[in-house]
Amino acid sequence: MNNHTKPELGGMATVQLDRIQEASVNQKAIVTHTPLMENLNLSRRYGARIWLKREDLQVVRSYKIRGAYNKISNLSAEERKRGIVCASAGNHAQGVAYTCAKLGIPGCIFMPCPTPKQKIRQVEFFADGKVEIIIKGDSYDDAHAQAVDHCESTGKVFVPPFDDPMIIEGQATVGLEILADAQAPIDYLTVPIGGGGLAAGVGAYFKQLSPHTKIIGVEPSGAPAMKESFNQGKVVCLDTIDKFVDGAAVKQVGELTFSICREVLDDLLLVPEGRICTEILTLYNEDAIVVEPAGVLSVAVLHDLKDEIRGKNVVCVLSGSNNDITRTEEIKERSLLYEGLKHYFIVRFPQRAGALREFLAKVLGPTDDIAYFEYSKKNSREMGPAVIGIELQSRDDFEPLLKKLEEHSIPYVYLNDKPDLFHFLV
Repeated sequence: MNNHTKPELGGMATVQLDRIQEASVNQKAIVTHTPLMENLNLSRRYGARIWLKREDLQVVRSYKIRGAYNKISNLSAEERKRGIVCASAGNHAQGVAYTCAKLGIPGCIFMPCPTPKQKIRQVEFFADGKVEIIIKGDSYDDAHAQAVDHCESTGKVFVPPFDDPMIIEGQATVGLEILADAQAPIDYLTVPIGGGGLAAGVGAYFKQLSPHTKIIGVEPSGAPAMKESFNQGKVVCLDTIDKFVDGAAVKQVGELTFSICREVLDDLLLVPEGRICTEILTLYNEDAIVVEPAGVLSVAVLHDLKDEIRGKNVVCVLSGSNNDITRTEEIKERSLLYEGLKHYFIVRFPQRAGALREFLAKVLGPTDDIAYFEYSKKNSREMGPAVIGIELQSRDDFEPLLKKLEEHSIPYVYLNDKPDLFHFLV
């Protein structure tokens, strides 16, 4: 790594190098120094050297253990005795639970109802009987409100998931390890954003020790809380979010993380949930790497950076791998829809024998496949509607499919671009 003059600091002055170093030393007994691994498939795809910071290999399978341990281990004896409370969609909860078990501190964790069961089971496992788990609310923000109320009524200590100097300093140790292990100057660093703790910590560390690195924050398109806050110049609370990327789906980022991210990020990009799903499947199929939706944000964004990163050294932080295998079908479905390989129609068939056979012979191409079919015969009607899902081998096969439907005068309604009707019927 090259030596650089330390720049003048503004809002990120709260993230101090000596405190990050202290956090790194303090957490050695519990936190894994995860590898920085070059990925050959991604490197060849983008014509760059792509390195993955494998935070998915932590004992709790995410970077969240860093901030949780740094915060909790610095509590006073009196605060530990009172016990702690946190709110989390899963990964922060696992870090808190594991820390409580290791340090013998009682805890209470609020988790939103949509949290994958796999994450809840893991929290129970790492807690080892030291933590009470309460499932409440439809989103992280709902669980957070419940946790804060609980703290106020019981006097317990709240351990926030991101908006706290010690949490941010703990997450910043990811950046410390990256620069310690880097074999060449890093041109680009891509970091996922939920509440902003990881991006704030790693970004502030890099800006002080590797200011030439371009730092790209990444959010899911369905939960652009930091992006909207940037646009309005203040922290905003989103009315609704897509909760699919549960590890990064927050309605509101932190005040501290917002002020730091606004200073240290060179760009902030959004990634569609469908592309996130495609990258989850690709990483698994090509490299046998299991990641959760939030964990792959930093890789999914490379598609938007492909022209400028060619020939560069790029580090992507794989933030976590707590994915529930029961979500695989949903992930595949979202990927196929995004890639233009799966299409749903309402087709009105004549209510006579052979109508479906004619559709198969005249409309479907040789590699088209019916992946979904729902039909109910209606008495005393000439036409009967069926909901059909067709899976294609290539995006280019879609237009010929529509052309054949028109040529044979088959009445249909295309459902992919009608989300309300689509979700009601499929």
